[in-house]
Amino acid sequence: MPEKTPQRVNDFVLKLANVNGTGSASANGLVMKTIFRMGVPVAAKNFFPSNIQGLPTWYEIRVSKDGYQSRASKIDLMVAMNAQTYGDDLAEVAPGGYLLYDSSWPRDRQLKRDDIELLGVPLAKMVNQHYEDPRSRILFKNIAYVGVLSALLDLDSAVIDEILDQLFSRKPGLLDANHKAVALGRDYALEHFECPLPVRVEPMDKTKGHIVIDGNTAAAMGCLYAGASVGAWYPITPSTSLMDAFKSLCERHRIDPETGKNRFCIIQAEDELAAIGMALGASWGGARSFTPTSGPGLSLMGEFLGLAYFAELPLVLFDIQRSGPSTGLPTRTQQSDIISAAYASHGDTRHVLLFPKDPEECFYLSVEAFDLADRLQTPVMVLSDLDIGMNDWMCPEFKWDDDYRPDRGKVLRAEELKTMDSYSRYLDVDGDGICYRSYPGDHPRGAYFLRGSGHTAHAKYTEDPDEYTDLVDRLRRKWETAKSHVPEPVLQSRKKAAAGVIAYGSSDGAVQEALDQLADQGMPLDYLRIRAFPFNEQVEQFLADHDRVFVVEQNRDGQLKMLLLNESTATRDQLISVLHYNGFPMSSDSVTSGIQVVMNAKGAVA
Repeated sequence: MPEKTPQRVNDFVLKLANVNGTGSASANGLVMKTIFRMGVPVAAKNFFPSNIQGLPTWYEIRVSKDGYQSRASKIDLMVAMNAQTYGDDLAEVAPGGYLLYDSSWPRDRQLKRDDIELLGVPLAKMVNQHYEDPRSRILFKNIAYVGVLSALLDLDSAVIDEILDQLFSRKPGLLDANHKAVALGRDYALEHFECPLPVRVEPMDKTKGHIVIDGNTAAAMGCLYAGASVGAWYPITPSTSLMDAFKSLCERHRIDPETGKNRFCIIQAEDELAAIGMALGASWGGARSFTPTSGPGLSLMGEFLGLAYFAELPLVLFDIQRSGPSTGLPTRTQQSDIISAAYASHGDTRHVLLFPKDPEECFYLSVEAFDLADRLQTPVMVLSDLDIGMNDWMCPEFKWDDDYRPDRGKVLRAEELKTMDSYSRYLDVDGDGICYRSYPGDHPRGAYFLRGSGHTAHAKYTEDPDEYTDLVDRLRRKWETAKSHVPEPVLQSRKKAAAGVIAYGSSDGAVQEALDQLADQGMPLDYLRIRAFPFNEQVEQFLADHDRVFVVEQNRDGQLKMLLLNESTATRDQLISVLHYNGFPMSSDSVTSGIQVVMNAKGAVA
C-alpha cells in the first residue's frame, strides 16, 4: 500500500483523461466551475486532438489557494476514462496520489503501481442500469464521475446542483437525468471509499470579484468595446472562436433597435489573404476592422501587411499562436510567431505587437490595439496563443467605462478639409512621422490616391530615389514615435536581485511562480514583463541595470532574445535563454530549473 498522503487542501492538480467526442467537456467544466464557486482559485487547461472524434483528450484542473495560474508538473488525482492511455495516465500520477478508473472491466494488468492508490468505480455498469439510450450512457458516465469526485474532493453538492439548474432549467428531462447521474456516483463513493480524500477542497473567499473566461471571448469583448464593426476571417484553429464570440456579441449589441438591421459586418472569406484584404478595405473606408488568425494564416497575410504598413492603413490582427512550423500541432500552444509578426512582409517593415498575458489583458489590450492602429495608422498585432485563447482562466471582472470613446488619431473631417487650401495625405506636418488622413467621400478636398508603390508626400506616384528615401525615413520616424505610445512593460523588483528575467505573454504565470520559488531558495531576481514591441526606454533601462538577463519564452529558437539583440542595446553574453516548446503550457519547474542551472554554475548561490 502507498504511504498515507498528507493533507493537500486547496493545493493539488486533478487531471481527467477522456476520449474526444464523448461529451466529457461539460462534465469537466462542471467540476472546475464548482471549485471556483466555492471561492477557491482554479486554473484549467484543455489538451485536445486536432481531429473531430476518437483520439485522447485531457483536462487539467489546478486548485491553488495561492492563485497560481500556470500548469503544474505533477498530478495528484487522475481520472482515467480512456483505456488507450491508461499506461501514460498511470505514470503521470505523483507518488502518494490517486487514480480513479472505470472498474466495469478488469484492469489488473494495466494498473500496477504500489506507490499510489487505485479507486475503481463501475461507472459503465452503473449508468447502463439506469439509462437505456446508448448516447446517454456515454454522456452520463462522465456526469457520474463528477458525483464520485464530489464525494472524494468534498465538493459542495449544492453548488453542483445550482450549476446544473442554470444549465438545464428549460430542459426538465435533462436536468433530472444529470442530477440522477451525479447522485449515482456520489452515493457509490461515499459507500465504498473513505471520503473525503486528503486531497480535497475547502470553501474560501478568494474568487469574489473574479470571472472565469477564455482569451478569445475576452478579446471579442474588447473588439466590441473598442467600436469594431467589421470582422473578416478564414477559420483556423485556435482563432475561430474569437470571431464566433464577436458574432454572438454583435447579434446582441450591434442591432439597430428601430430598424432591426445589423450595424456590423462579419465575412468568412475564401482564404486568409482575402480576409485581411477585406478588413483593410473596411479600415480605409473609416470602419474599425480586424481579422483573427494563427501562424499559417499570418504567413499568407504577409503581402497585405506590407501594403498596410506602406500605405499607412490602420488594422488590428489577432494572432492566436500555435505550434509550428507548417501545419505543426494545430491544437498545441507556443510563442513562435514573434519574428515573423515583427517583420511580416518583404522590404523594410516593422510592426507594432502587443503581448497579453491572460484573458484580462486580451480584453484591455484589444481596445488599446484599435486606438494604437488609428493613432499610428499602421497594423497592430495582438499576439495571444492557444493556451490563453482557448483555455479557461480566472480573471478579475472587466471594467466597462461608458465614457470611453475611440481615439481615431489624426483624421481630418469635412469641416476641416473645406477650410484648407490643399491637403497632402503623406505630409508630416507635426514632425512625428504620423500624417493626417481623411475618410473617402467625406469631402472632395480630402481625396487622394492610395497606392502600395512609391509615393510622394502628396500621394503622387514616384520612383525618385530621394522621395522614396524621405518616405521610408518618415516611416522609421513614426516607429520611434510608437515607442512612447505602446503599453509600458511591467517591472517587479526584489531586494538583492542577482540577475533579471524578461518574459511576455502566457509565460508570465509560470515565471511568477518560479520567481517565488527561487526567492525562497535565496535566489531573488528582478522581472520585466514586456507587453509591446517596439521596446521603449524601460526595456533599455532594465537591460542596462542587469549584467545577466534570463529570457523566458515558449519557442525553440529564442525569438524574443533575437528581437532584443536586434532592436535594443542587449549583448549576446548578457542574454540567457530559458526555453519551453513541447506544445504544452509552461510550468514553473521548467523556469526554475533552467535558471538554477546557470546561477549555480556561475557561483551566484553559496
